[in-house]
Parts: sequence; C-alpha cells; structure tokens
Amino acid sequence: MATGEGSLRPVRWRGLPRGGTLLRVALVAALLGVAAAVLQTPAGCPPDVAPAQPDPATTSSPPADDRPDKALPLPAGSVGVPIRLAEPAALAVLHPGARVDLLVVPAGTAAGEATLLAPRALVLDVVGAGAVDGSSALYLALRPEQAQRAVGVPEGSRFAVVVRG
Repeated sequence: MATGEGSLRPVRWRGLPRGGTLLRVALVAALLGVAAAVLQTPAGCPPDVAPAQPDPATTSSPPADDRPDKALPLPAGSVGVPIRLAEPAALAVLHPGARVDLLVVPAGTAAGEATLLAPRALVLDVVGAGAVDGSSALYLALRPEQAQRAVGVPEGSRFAVVVRG
C-alpha cells in the first residue's frame, strides 16, 4: 500500500525539530504563556509599573509633599462627577484633595448670575490639566442631589470653581 497524500497511515517524525522550527515552537510557547498570564490577571489589578516622575528641575509645580499626584478614593455617600470648566486654565492650580465651590452659569444668563451648586466639593482628580483639545476635566465628589443638579444643567451652561483654603 502506498503512503502518499491519499493514505490514512500515521506520519512519523524522523527526530526532533531543529533550527528555525525549534525557535518558532519556543516562541509560540512563550507567547501562549504570556497570554495565559494576562488572561488570569484580575480586571481591577493595576499594573506593577511605577509612573514616570517628572524632573523637578524642569517643572514649576509645588513639591510632591504639598500636592498629591494620585486620585483620591470616592468618599462614602458621595458620587463622582466629571466637570468641564469654562476656563480650563483653572485646573493648573487644582490637585486631588483640594476643596472647591462649584458654580454654574446657566445658558442664556449673564455671567454675573452664577449659582452655587456644591460648596466645598472635594477634588478627586484633575484630568488633562495641560490639554488644549478640550479633554480636560475636574473629577469631584458630590452628594447625590448635588450631582443631579450638576448633570441636569441645560446644554451650553458654563461651570466655574472657587478654590477654598
């Protein structure tokens, strides 16, 4: 009986793979191991990579002791609300842990008619303080009723903050 392409006889290897074949098999095994490790990592587990630290000689911000760089956890009974400020330059002086008064100027009203929405709101994080593309935001911890008022303002309204001491 012939052992060509049409045969159902098992094919036997004449030895172990060599050279390039062995390298490819090893790389595939390594990649499968990495993929399995990634899939087994819990979703809420942060990476073990330390954030890059800016050079203190080239930055003009206060020392790290005075200004926390990490976002704060959400306090119990609060909800987190992202706020886009009418004047994003104000984000440069804010940092997690600061307290601000959140003001809103509803669309169609004069600039002097600001309404206080949330006194002494806790700043949880400042996102994109240096961005010029409109992606910057202030992440505040608000009580649920304050959050409802903040997200329920008419489109075109402008938010502002007063930094508290």
